[in-house]
Amino acid sequence: MFKALLLSQTEDRKTRAELVDMDDARLPSGPDRGVTVDVAYSTLNYKDALAITGRGAVVRTWPMVPGIDLAGTVAASSDAAWAVGDQVVVTGWGMGEQHWGGLTQRQRVDPAWLLKIPAPYTCHSAMAVATAGFTAALCVQALQRHGLKPGDGELLVTGAAGGVGSIGVALLAAIGYRVVASTGRPAEADYLIGLGASRVIDRASLAAPGKPMQKEAWAGVLDTAGSHTLANACAATRANGAVAACGLAQGSDFPSSVMPFILRGVTLYGINSVLVPNADRIKAWALLAAYLPPDRLAGMVNEIGLSEVIAYAPRFLDGQVRGRTVVDVAR
Repeated sequence: MFKALLLSQTEDRKTRAELVDMDDARLPSGPDRGVTVDVAYSTLNYKDALAITGRGAVVRTWPMVPGIDLAGTVAASSDAAWAVGDQVVVTGWGMGEQHWGGLTQRQRVDPAWLLKIPAPYTCHSAMAVATAGFTAALCVQALQRHGLKPGDGELLVTGAAGGVGSIGVALLAAIGYRVVASTGRPAEADYLIGLGASRVIDRASLAAPGKPMQKEAWAGVLDTAGSHTLANACAATRANGAVAACGLAQGSDFPSSVMPFILRGVTLYGINSVLVPNADRIKAWALLAAYLPPDRLAGMVNEIGLSEVIAYAPRFLDGQVRGRTVVDVAR
């Protein structure tokens, strides 16, 4: 028997979240579920919080074990690429949405989803990175491919105190970029400066409707907010600059115009971290491992137990969570 967080729908289509006992017979089965993992750690993210609270249409099949990330040890494998004892990480691939996810002590997954945890990371530090860090790395890689180099000017990171934003700030700063962190929580300024931000600005300056073309300020942008924040970021990006958009914390709308794109040549990159080929995943993890060792991640991590997840989830949606939340599924 093992513990798992299970979501189900009530008769009036509300979400019920429970910590339950399971056995292996309830795990997903079939030819595409060839590896069983003893999960050591998972994470709690904004998308997970939407699923657990029922405030967002995240779950596609019911019942569902939520959790878009997991790290642990292979317990059984019918795939020659994976052996018992291998330490593995899984992020995305529809876990917690279409497929049972990582907020459990044991899970059965598609072997094609697995990656070996890269040195110097452990199961714990891999979950300090997880989807949030992987997404941030994909954004940084997009900006690098665009040609942005340290010394080219200031790079803006929105939602900087959140999971993606925190790792985005730390990763960009470690590479050598000059980072401006935008947050709605002034009390987190010291935290963001500690991650490497050169200065911190109030998100209020970006969150309201603005002009379609604004004074050039940013060489590039890593945006986690969407909505007016993304529109204003694009409007203030310098000629031939780039914006990597990966989130919708403010909203899914994009109240902008084509003017930044056709008058300044700004490029907008959309970042999807869910369905990414493993060859690209390996490159993103290598970038993270090169610049963010575990001790650098430690200051942005809060750890909770699996038994605390249901009560903790609403704090994400209320903007009360800083950095990364790692879940120790053993407690």
